[in-house]
Parts: sequence; C-alpha cells; structure tokens
Amino acid sequence: MSKTQTICIIDDEATLRDVVRRYLEVDGFSVIEADTGVSGLALLREKHADLILLDIMLPGGIDGFSVARTVRNAPEYAGTQSGVPIIMLTSRGNEVDRLAGFDLGVDDYVVKPFSPRELVARVKAVLRRVGSDNEMAEKPVEFKHLQVDPIRRSVILKGQPITLTAREFDLLWLFARHPQQVFTREQLLNQVWGYEFYGDESTVTVHIRRLREKLESDPAQPTYLQTVWGVGYKFEPEL
Repeated sequence: MSKTQTICIIDDEATLRDVVRRYLEVDGFSVIEADTGVSGLALLREKHADLILLDIMLPGGIDGFSVARTVRNAPEYAGTQSGVPIIMLTSRGNEVDRLAGFDLGVDDYVVKPFSPRELVARVKAVLRRVGSDNEMAEKPVEFKHLQVDPIRRSVILKGQPITLTAREFDLLWLFARHPQQVFTREQLLNQVWGYEFYGDESTVTVHIRRLREKLESDPAQPTYLQTVWGVGYKFEPEL
C-alpha cells in the first residue's frame, strides 16, 4: 500500500480551502490547512507536507512569496524538505507575478477562479514528476562549453556555475538529453510540467525566456535555445 501524501493549503478563503480539501481527500490525499502566512509557516514547522498550495495575497503581513522564500531557504523546514513542490493559487495572473514565483522555484501557478478538478490534476502531475525525478538518477551530459548534472542539479557554462530554478533546470535537462530535437509547447508542458490539457503555454514561453537570459550571451539572438517558428523550440549545443 502506498503512503498517503499530505497537501498543505495556505489560503485565507475558508470556502476555497473547504472545496479543495474535499476534492483532494476524495482522491486519497491527506490535507492540512492554514489561513495566513504566519500560521502556515508555523504549521509547516510542525508537520510534513508533500506539496504546498499557496495563495499569494495573504493577511497578516506575510504574503505567499515570503512563505515560499522562507520554506525554500530556512533550515527549520527540513522536515518538509526545501524542495517541496509549491503551486501558487492567486487571482493575480500577470507576468510579473509569474516571474517572481518562478524565480523562487515555484512549480506551478493557478489563477483563480479555477476548477477543483483541474487543480487536483495539477497536484498529481507535479507529484508524479517529483517522484520520477527522485527515482531516475541519470548521468551528466557534457557539451563543448556546457555541462548539466542531474544528480547535483548543477549547470556549468564556460567554467562558471549557472543558478537555475527547479523548473528551469528540468526544462534544460529535457533539452540537453535531446539535442536538436524540436519540441512543441504542448510537448514541453506534458514532459516537464506533467500535464497537457490544463496547461498554459505562456508558462513555457516565460521559462524559455528566463533560460535564455541565463545561458545566452545575447538572449535576443539565442544560439542554444532556438525558436522553430510555427512549431516550438530546439536545443543546439556546441558539440
């Protein structure tokens, strides 16, 4: 029998928490809840969570970005693991918010109002991806000026380490394993984010842009991550 996974919901809307909790419990998840950033951090210090559903706009002076940053970096959350998946729940859907969340290593971003079934599907997809990452240790990939190590989750470009968020690394690792292969945005959503029907293709566009800013000497004229117009993207390393 598989271990029951625990989802932590941090959101000040009681009705939303109740609806999401019911849907998650029907699918076999255990749920813990908090209604502020302060109480959410206190809860996560005491209890393990396998995934966090986190609202951005929280009362009490600590917003969702601050909660995510604290969980990612503070040692007292080791029981939850610094790499615990985080899905942001928010009514704010602009690109600035997305970039801020992705820079913190947030795994997904769901804009309110949303379908509870869609949310549960995303929860399952993220947890499947995390489980697959933990089970499949692969050898590093090396090109002329670029080394990508999936075990250390490290990237070295021209002898210098490059800092990537968790999802940026996942995207680059997919490309690195399949140089010169063209991927559509739908394929990237399915293979990196783990879902297809519910995906938002702008998420891929944002991550490609961020990767180019970190990898390319001129992001406006990329050499590594090239656009294949009308199709998607491909990875062209120097061999």
